[in-house]
Amino acid sequence: MSTPRPPRIAVALEYDGHGAPRVTAKGRGELAERIVETAREHDVEVEQNALLAQALSAVELDDQIPEELYRATAQVIAFVLALRGEWRLPNRNGHRS
Repeated sequence: MSTPRPPRIAVALEYDGHGAPRVTAKGRGELAERIVETAREHDVEVEQNALLAQALSAVELDDQIPEELYRATAQVIAFVLALRGEWRLPNRNGHRS
């Protein structure tokens, strides 16, 4: 007997370079699917991280993320910026190449 999968969670963040990122959309199930679809339609990078999405889903809409989620969220933002060519990931020596 298989256990049903929990519904997908999606959380959209906005970061303008000042303060902490804000939660601008969040949802589960069908709403989560629509959030991801809308992001892709607008060429917004989508990072799949179920644990971080679960934690971020507890943040109220338009609120900044809490300090305990800064590191994990910063890693996602760095990854997205690197994909766009707007930021270079550090190499093994800690230098951006």
